[in-house]
Amino acid sequence: MSGIDWAPVLMGAAVGLALSTLFFAGLAIGMRQALRRENPVMMLALSAAIRISVLLAVGWLVLGQGGLWAAAGYALAFLLARLIATTFARMGIPARGTT
Repeated sequence: MSGIDWAPVLMGAAVGLALSTLFFAGLAIGMRQALRRENPVMMLALSAAIRISVLLAVGWLVLGQGGLWAAAGYALAFLLARLIATTFARMGIPARGTT
């Protein structure tokens, strides 16, 4: 039985947490910009394509540099950031400048 190699997991998690934060910040900015437009679909599609592409490209780099354990840390960090973001979204806390 092989043990978990914690150094790559922590490296992947650190990169994943930073990129996930940028991903969800980009989502918030993209949503605000799109909702101000007459036709929001194009803005939402462009925002999603850019965010997803960057997230996957960096994930691919993490996998290449750190291996499977780093990729696992990267993915777990994204899931944790997603859980936090959706929890705050469900709480209904108004964003700055929207009240």
